Amino acid sequence: MPIGTAFHERTFALCESLNYRDWSSYYTVCAYESHHEHEYNAIRNAAALIDISPLSKYRISGPDATRLVNRVVTRDMKKVSIGQVIYTPWCDEKGKVIDDGTVTRLEENVYRWTAADPNLRWFHQNANGMNVDIEDISERVAALALQGPTSGAMLKQLSGDADLANLKYFHVTHGTIAGVSVDISRTGYTGDLGYEIWMPWTEAPKIWDALMSAGRAFDIHAAGMLALDVARIEAGLLLIDVDFNSSKKAMIESQKYSPFELGLGRLVQIEKDHFVGQDVLLQEKTQGHKREIIGLEIDWPTVEHLYDELGLAPSIPAAASRAAVPVYKHGIQIGKATSTTWSPTLKKLIALATVKRDYAMIGSQLEIEVTVEAVRHRVPATVVKTPFFNPKRKTATPPIR
Repeated sequence: MPIGTAFHERTFALCESLNYRDWSSYYTVCAYESHHEHEYNAIRNAAALIDISPLSKYRISGPDATRLVNRVVTRDMKKVSIGQVIYTPWCDEKGKVIDDGTVTRLEENVYRWTAADPNLRWFHQNANGMNVDIEDISERVAALALQGPTSGAMLKQLSGDADLANLKYFHVTHGTIAGVSVDISRTGYTGDLGYEIWMPWTEAPKIWDALMSAGRAFDIHAAGMLALDVARIEAGLLLIDVDFNSSKKAMIESQKYSPFELGLGRLVQIEKDHFVGQDVLLQEKTQGHKREIIGLEIDWPTVEHLYDELGLAPSIPAAASRAAVPVYKHGIQIGKATSTTWSPTLKKLIALATVKRDYAMIGSQLEIEVTVEAVRHRVPATVVKTPFFNPKRKTATPPIR
């Protein structure tokens, strides 16, 4: 049975809908109101506060900490400076992705590692014979994502001692909020300007209260998973168990993905020191991969026409769909769309899909299955570059005026 996070008393008081889901055995708000429109608009136009405490969190330290991290992930940790955050996948010995997440280099040999799924056993297995300390800090460290165009100015006002004006994208700094020592990273899962705040679990309510109080002037809203799901699809960000499967949980080989198939080949630094799956990934890089996750822009006028023929106004679910639907080329199925949503910002119907690599080129014309009144139709869809939405403010330096 799920339990509440460090912020549960605060989020429960705001959750008018009582719409929750289970995230890693924690109660997580889907939407605070009956519809997530205000929460999504906060992400894209103001500031949104999202409880991300259910993430699995680890602290890796000791003389061999860098050696361990470098052995597990596909990226070269020797090129990562103190105060830098990286996004990376990590693979099994067959080059298939176990999980993806962020690794923050806090000190020379101290790292904070976040993941969607528990990975403690895998880290210990790869640390055999090393002088390293691996701590599961998931229940000791709470985390909030503060995302949106006004998030930087708001955070600067609240945490004046943190050097936010010089905080680069995917870097971390230190500061205090409400008298509590916190880490602030310029990261997030929305594809917008945003920050993630890491704090002691026991002090979490103080941080929440301070952010919500200061945030009134910046139109802050607490946001749940439904709004976040739309935003992350617009940002072209993948979700484990939806867009791909962990190789540890896959039932059959076709459910397993390599980093190249996920479109993350740029994060596989083959030339670095030995890492798990390196030999297989080198071979795949040389020979090529057979499928790839891509972005699709679905032809909305065609969808409208299908409804119009029935005398109906177009109707699509407000929430992003996680149901897999077929993707075709010349009437033959060549893949599946795994995450589909209407983008309120772009005014487009978009999807993340796995297709055969021959059809993954930008501009390729495909078809996707759309169901209207229980009848299945094939609608034109174009392969487009992701992220679908990529505002300059996300990476601009400095983002705070």
